Amino acid sequence: MNHADHNSRFLTHASVELPIICGAMYPCSNPELVAATSEAGALGVVQPVSLTYVHGYAFREGLRYIHQLTTKPIAMNALIERSSKRYHERMVQWVHIALEEGIRFFVTSLGNPRWVVDLVHSENGIVYHDVTERKWATKGQDAGVDGFIAVNNRAGGHAGQKTAVQLFDELCDFNIPLICAGGISTPSEFIDALKLGYQGVQMGTRFIATKECTASEHYKQAIVNATEDDIVLSERITGVPVSIINTPYVKNTGLNVGPLARRLLKGPRTKHLMRLGYVLKSFWQLKRALLDQKGRFEYWQAGKSVSGIRSIETTRDLITRFKEAINH
Repeated sequence: MNHADHNSRFLTHASVELPIICGAMYPCSNPELVAATSEAGALGVVQPVSLTYVHGYAFREGLRYIHQLTTKPIAMNALIERSSKRYHERMVQWVHIALEEGIRFFVTSLGNPRWVVDLVHSENGIVYHDVTERKWATKGQDAGVDGFIAVNNRAGGHAGQKTAVQLFDELCDFNIPLICAGGISTPSEFIDALKLGYQGVQMGTRFIATKECTASEHYKQAIVNATEDDIVLSERITGVPVSIINTPYVKNTGLNVGPLARRLLKGPRTKHLMRLGYVLKSFWQLKRALLDQKGRFEYWQAGKSVSGIRSIETTRDLITRFKEAINH
């Protein structure tokens, strides 16, 4: 079955051969993984906090290093929540640098993307926005985004609450490209998403279990070994539910925040400060777990797509299997 006509808008927007995005991941989006994804014909996405804080690159130098590894297009993720003025100013700076370094595809999440859209469109770029339900899609459309990353209830990280089918039905009348994010790790699941009407897919967990990802072997093997029943939602990373593997470490530390923290997370004056506190703490914990080669800190994000992941392979081999599926 040839889906070329169906997904041509996304392929044109992203300037890629295959309608697959390697989703931006903190802390897993190392430069080599981003570059390998794009080089193989899909779209690698830079996660700037991961690039700078975890992998140790000044942002511009990190982008230039990736461009040394591939001449194919890459994208940038802009988390645009305004919980910190300093963070927002840094994100604005990163977007400017990315544009100066030739990036023209951006994925926004957790906020109003208007300022990113205005900046990127002024340079003839494209902005897709993460959405989990119609109200966020409406705000994204009002801001002028070019497409949606539809995050469903099988995704890793901040998962949505709706199935891929429910989300497609809810968003298809916006008449802009929809990318299915969550629950995709096999070529058959990829084809099913395209048949449903999505113009592409975003995978994260599947790309962690690749040779180019610098996650520890313990993390990768945990993904290979896990079933979807091993994926649970934890409030203790960012204050809102995040999908992680239910390891002994997680069972010991618990999944829920305390009653006082829950009250502060809901308060209009306190929620942003509380979220910032959780995020700063989790940045350190997730970085430690990613780099821990002894496997002592089993604090690993993953989505329900673990059910279809049975090996650690090169990014090129992975993407080749998906290319073969779409061309049949």
